[in-house]
Amino acid sequence: MSKWVYNFGGGDSEGRSDMRNLLGGKGANLAEMASIGLPVPPGFTITTEVCAHFTETSEYPDDVAKQVEEGLKHIEQITGAKFGDASNPLLVSVRSGARVSMPGMMDTVLNLGLNDSTVEGLARQSNDERFAYDSYRRFIQMFGDVVLGVDHYHFEEILELAKEDRGVNLDTELTAEDWKGVIEQYKAKIADEIGTPFPQDPKDQLWAAIAAVFQSWTNQRAVTYRRLHQIPEAWGTAVNIQAMVFGNMGDDCATGVAFTRDPSTGENEFYGEYLVNAQGEDVVAGIRTPQNITVRSKEKQGSDMPAMEEVMPDVFRQLLEVRGLLEQHYRDMQDIEFTVQGGKLYMLQTRAGKRTAKAALKIAVDMVQDGVLTEEEAVQRVDPASLDQLLHPTLDPEAERKVIGRGLPASPGAASGAIVFTADNAEKLANDGQKVILCRIETSPEDIHGMHAAKGILTTRGGMTSHAAVVARGMGRPCVAGAGELRIDYKSGVLRAGAVELKEGDLITLDGATGEIIQGHVPTVEPELSGDFAHLMEWADRVRTLKVRTNAETPTDCRTAVSFGAEGIGLCRTEHMFFEADRIVAVREMILAESEEGRRKALEKLLPMQRQDFIDIFRIMKGLPVTIRLLDPPLHEFLPNGEAEIEEVSRSAGVPVEQTRARMLKLHEVNPMLGHRGCRLGITYPEIYEMQVRAIFEAAVEVHKRDGDTIVPEIMIPLVSVKKELEILRALVERVAQEVMEHHTQKIQYLVGTMIELPRAALRAADIAEEADFFSFGTNDLTQTTFGLSRDDAGNFLPSYQSQGILEQDPFISLDQEGVGELVSIATERGRKARPGIKLGICGEHGGDPSSIRFCHETGLEYVSCSPFRVPIARLAAAQAALEEAERDV
Repeated sequence: MSKWVYNFGGGDSEGRSDMRNLLGGKGANLAEMASIGLPVPPGFTITTEVCAHFTETSEYPDDVAKQVEEGLKHIEQITGAKFGDASNPLLVSVRSGARVSMPGMMDTVLNLGLNDSTVEGLARQSNDERFAYDSYRRFIQMFGDVVLGVDHYHFEEILELAKEDRGVNLDTELTAEDWKGVIEQYKAKIADEIGTPFPQDPKDQLWAAIAAVFQSWTNQRAVTYRRLHQIPEAWGTAVNIQAMVFGNMGDDCATGVAFTRDPSTGENEFYGEYLVNAQGEDVVAGIRTPQNITVRSKEKQGSDMPAMEEVMPDVFRQLLEVRGLLEQHYRDMQDIEFTVQGGKLYMLQTRAGKRTAKAALKIAVDMVQDGVLTEEEAVQRVDPASLDQLLHPTLDPEAERKVIGRGLPASPGAASGAIVFTADNAEKLANDGQKVILCRIETSPEDIHGMHAAKGILTTRGGMTSHAAVVARGMGRPCVAGAGELRIDYKSGVLRAGAVELKEGDLITLDGATGEIIQGHVPTVEPELSGDFAHLMEWADRVRTLKVRTNAETPTDCRTAVSFGAEGIGLCRTEHMFFEADRIVAVREMILAESEEGRRKALEKLLPMQRQDFIDIFRIMKGLPVTIRLLDPPLHEFLPNGEAEIEEVSRSAGVPVEQTRARMLKLHEVNPMLGHRGCRLGITYPEIYEMQVRAIFEAAVEVHKRDGDTIVPEIMIPLVSVKKELEILRALVERVAQEVMEHHTQKIQYLVGTMIELPRAALRAADIAEEADFFSFGTNDLTQTTFGLSRDDAGNFLPSYQSQGILEQDPFISLDQEGVGELVSIATERGRKARPGIKLGICGEHGGDPSSIRFCHETGLEYVSCSPFRVPIARLAAAQAALEEAERDV
């Protein structure tokens, strides 16, 4: 019989922390906490395998029902309560738990097991009628929304009207009688909306809740989150069913969320928030403003609300002990959820805490210095993609700031943009190229797409552990939360900050490091890449074997890449140099010329410009390898648009406008991306490549004379599919190089290779390698030509493919290792066999994707090349790939 359910609690557990793929992160950690003696309410976990079966068939595997019954008996035995018993009812929570944290993306149901009779038993048992009916109304509201599909606003309207009638502002001010009236209205609303009464049988409630949690794995916000974070659909979620403990039974009860270190800065300070007489969703949903756990945090944030350290000193001491035990056990910063019932502490969850990149670096480095981690372990603890947060500018401290409000510095960084009030609008405007700041009273999981599209997030409610704060930190977006002095009026589309009134579209700036909200745009300064960042990069560089180059062709990009640790240029796209205003006319003149003589005349104008480009690049790179791709794109990209440009080109070339139009018509191609481009240009118009090669070698001579640097240019011929193409063009390069060297009486070493970007080139790599000193895999085009997909157009339907499980990931973001990757492997093997010393690298944007970098390491490539701002990401990912390989070999 398969095991579908794993029990925990009572000082023991059937699961372990290394079973997260089966039990999910929450289930594995609950099992681990129970096994090391922490006060965990008993429960059981239904595995992710059940989710996969249920998602595919809408049914449960055999024996699941029986094992769930045994799990309930396990809880009953430890708690002494009985599920569905009217006099001593056991209530449970039903929570999701994927193998990686997906905060707020899936559903939870609390207080399950309450009905019209068990609520009376709970009231007698607790001797607190108000608490019992408060719990019942919470259950109906949550179950109605999550399981029955009755929109939560229906319940909010009823609740707000009840508070208005009673003349109170807070939920806690309503009495037991008030809650009874609210409950009857809730049940009536549910019956009206779904046509059947609210379910009274606790077992029916339980199975409906389990199904709802499994189904939430495929809800829209979870699908969006998985797509953004590249989480495969096949993983599924576990379901955790656990005895309820109550933080809403009175003033000796509380609920809270804490981090064992500051998740924004990484400082070794206990950090968290709590609410007295509340349940967990009250903290994360921002319904009430939470209080700080420590006095120090309270003072730093200028709060006048008492800290837990003051209000519940005994519980606070227990929590400090748990903090130390968890960090010692997991050797990482933890994010914990807890409840206090009757002065007793219960642990509901622990997991590796989401943190900013700055915090991740500090925590890793500090733990090395404290002897908790080795340098290699520290390198593996930091998510390479998160480094992107550190590599972009922050607000200029010298710039003027018109501060209109302050909130909590929930996620660091800085961003300016236009105010938007809805997630849909944020996504729409961002897709149109606008920078936006999403401003909400509070965010919810349904806002995930707009939060991702926005440059920053502002909320007027919620704390440092609110949904907005946690998700923003995970995404690397600046976030200011709980800016209570601001007012957002959705109906009129206005944000008010005192006397300042801003409308949708007005510019604001967020400083996520200070919590300031600033009117207008504020200039930025470049980041400082020293301290913890430098330490971690040094450790990473010691272990990685894969070199990291950059894709760059401007002096600014080259300098940026070098400052980030690039070890050369893996792709210099010469066509990017041709679009500047002083060059484009000559380029168009060359393209539209009817004869070789006309083309050479135009190319003579370009030669000194192109030569200076390479002089600038070679001087910045100071002898590091530079791979230069000769002209690649189809000619239509350079053709004039509009009458004014046509007339300008005609005037410059000294030909009639009609002749220019006729030549443009002749050059038109039905599918130019698969047409007259790449090496085909060099074959038909060799004078183009001759000019570029001459510029490269003359620049190398000039830099050697001026600076003494030894330049070894790597000339890359694009779009080769037949050996003969490379043979002809290699001969051209060698001829021009020899002419330059003889003219200047200077010897220059160089390499000639090709970009493998066509399936035929990969399959015929052995032939092509006979003429190539190096292969550079252009995985952008290789993905296009392998799939038959246009990178520019596929975005219209790829999300649908991902949602249906046809493709797990966008193949233009993360390399398709089964298809495109197999072509890379074939070309690598055949190329090396034909030419053992051939140099192999990758220059598509996949060179900055950690998963793709791992593949490149395992395939045995020598380097990856990526955009300048992804160089540190690639360095760290390459180090992690090397360490993973070393672990496998042990």
